[in-house]
Amino acid sequence: MDSKRAEIKRAAVIGAGVMGSGIAAHFANAGIPVVLLDIVAKNSEDRSAIAKGAVERMLKTEPAAFMHKRNARLVTTGNLEDDIGLLADVDWIVEAIIEDKALKADLYTRIDAVRKPGSVVSSNTSTIPLHILTEGQSDAFRRDFLITHFFNPPRYMRLLELVTSPETRTDAAELIADVCDRQLGKGVVRCKDTPGFIANRIGVFWIQAAINAAVEHGVSVEEADAIGGRPMGIPKTGIFGLMDLVGLDLMPHIARSMLATLPANDPYRAESREHPVITKLIADGYTGRKGKGGFYRVNKAGGGKVKEAVDLTTGAFRPAERPKPEAVSAAGKDLRALAEHDSPGGRFARSVLVKTLAYAASLVPDIADGITAVDEGMKLGYNWRQGPFELIDRIGTAAFADLCRGMGVPVPALVETAAGRPFYRVEGGKLQALSVAGEYETVVRPDGVLLLSDIKRASKPVWKNGSASLWDIGDGVLCVEFTSKMNAIDGDIMAAYQKAMKLIGTGKGDWKALVIHNEADNFSVGANLGLAMFVVNIGLWPAIDEMVETGQATYRALKYAPFPVVAAPSGMALGGGCEILLHSDHVQAHAETYMGLVEVGVGLIPAWGGCTELLARSAANRKNPRGPMPALAPVFETISTAKVAKSAAEAKDMLYLRGSDGITMNRDRLLADAKAKALELAANYTPPEKPSYTLAGPGGKAALDMFVHGFRLQGKATPHDAVVCDHLARVLTGADADFTEPVGEDRLLELEREAFMALVREPGTIDRIEHMLTTGKPLRN
Repeated sequence: MDSKRAEIKRAAVIGAGVMGSGIAAHFANAGIPVVLLDIVAKNSEDRSAIAKGAVERMLKTEPAAFMHKRNARLVTTGNLEDDIGLLADVDWIVEAIIEDKALKADLYTRIDAVRKPGSVVSSNTSTIPLHILTEGQSDAFRRDFLITHFFNPPRYMRLLELVTSPETRTDAAELIADVCDRQLGKGVVRCKDTPGFIANRIGVFWIQAAINAAVEHGVSVEEADAIGGRPMGIPKTGIFGLMDLVGLDLMPHIARSMLATLPANDPYRAESREHPVITKLIADGYTGRKGKGGFYRVNKAGGGKVKEAVDLTTGAFRPAERPKPEAVSAAGKDLRALAEHDSPGGRFARSVLVKTLAYAASLVPDIADGITAVDEGMKLGYNWRQGPFELIDRIGTAAFADLCRGMGVPVPALVETAAGRPFYRVEGGKLQALSVAGEYETVVRPDGVLLLSDIKRASKPVWKNGSASLWDIGDGVLCVEFTSKMNAIDGDIMAAYQKAMKLIGTGKGDWKALVIHNEADNFSVGANLGLAMFVVNIGLWPAIDEMVETGQATYRALKYAPFPVVAAPSGMALGGGCEILLHSDHVQAHAETYMGLVEVGVGLIPAWGGCTELLARSAANRKNPRGPMPALAPVFETISTAKVAKSAAEAKDMLYLRGSDGITMNRDRLLADAKAKALELAANYTPPEKPSYTLAGPGGKAALDMFVHGFRLQGKATPHDAVVCDHLARVLTGADADFTEPVGEDRLLELEREAFMALVREPGTIDRIEHMLTTGKPLRN
């Protein structure tokens, strides 16, 4: 596959709208130079103003389309009249213009006239079937053409629906699938050439069915979202919150497009209907978060900020509630009980689940060869925690068939085929899925994919406690997995590290390397604040001191262990979760890793070696001038302002990652990449040498004090910020250190502990911790 990946040296995107420009940005994120073209700008001296303007907007928008601003340099902008010749030098051309088959056909003819032989052309269409798009095109074009349907925003949404025709070259499809997987980090799902493909076909039906059910059963938007969100394993936004996010005004366009291409007997036709309240919302400019609001809005009248929700009957806005539906409370995590609950909320849940899941099951094998593609499509494209068939398994296939009959919904053939058996089972440690023929088939992962979830199905942990487990991931590599709530770090996780060091250090089990990894949404949000607050409230200060000392000792032991330690984070790695990365020999980070030492937000400083490690990296940074202050200043700024890198690429700039650390685009490949690196390091491993520091001492402390004082006068720092920064400055300058005499890391760690123990007793810090635990937001006191 390496030779295939090398073929995509340059790409092009035609259409600089939200999707097209986002796709171009993501090519740049993958290090692929890309040409972005659009029509000639009217009423502008710059004929390429549309494409140029798109790049400029992406550099300013949040969430950012670029993983690093410098990636924008890889985007060459132009227009379709003056610059279409640039397409002759690219290997893959993505069309992302409006959904008009006549315009697309004309564009394809123009592309075909200038592209180089064998270059791949794909469309980002979400609604027009492939066989219609290629009508009238040359044989060569049809062989090189396929559909690559990205989801918005292209950087963050993992789903890539790939559609081919019998005429599409097999090697072209394999090449693009490989590039999308490894370089763009997408979960590639093969779809049939049908309207809406997989995710939108089911997702649009689901949303429409949910709206109808809420109106029919008298369920408010807040109740619908409380029932249809986490209890169903669907994004916490719920249905109405999700529509606000994507835009209410898109729904009528999608509905018209789907109705124009769906079969005459498709169940979506019976569900598709206009609701006067929604029509009025759109007409009044309530198109969602991009407008004045949607089903929810923030009323700022009178200087306040009151969240309001629309009444689905009257269309009037009223203060939003935080309901606790009876059906959810009674059912708990039992999805079947939720669907069977005799209440408006239960009837709403039953209607949405039965109709949506039955619809999804009825579409296989028309939209995909098997159930795994459908489940992956909904999980990666709509952020469902479980796909339709996994949800049916939660209810039980026999019970689901009964629910269908009870509602007068035809039982899908695939559910009848299951005959009470689950759609998924584990046999011999292997995950298997029920085929259309009614036989179980082992789910096969792509080459280079290693999932901890698969390892856990096939084995038992080497060791475990309440917050962590140790797993043998093969070839002499042991893996530490966090399992605490939000992967908050506590004493049990420290104990897991210590156990791993004993096992590897003694050679028992023939292990030779350690990987730190988990498959949760976030690697770790940091130390367990709830536990810390409990200890503070009872005044058990020796226990806090012991917690800090144990953390420092454990992280240092890992750093200087006689075997390599490789961390493989994804999602948030904050506070103590970031500190373990700083102590690892190598970090193989998922591209979407958000790292930061954020302790000042709760009135503390990093005390598990975070200050010490970041200062060492800054001192070793050749870009800094020599002397203690140039190394000290960026570290003080990073920690005192709780800077968080919003990608692995940004983390390298902030020194949370080293230049030698690796970045993996596809999260499913993260563990395999980390394991490979661990084995590479283990072949000839030598622990790092202990650093020494040249610290600025009292003079440096005075300079930092003046800096903070200036921020206080400008209103950029609060009174307690100044208290925290005073302690942080003392640590980073070495307190009474003499800059002519090197200081060892033992002294810096001692200063970290002293500062932490002083701050944890401060009333301002206690207020910050309590506020964070209560609201999830930092207190500016």
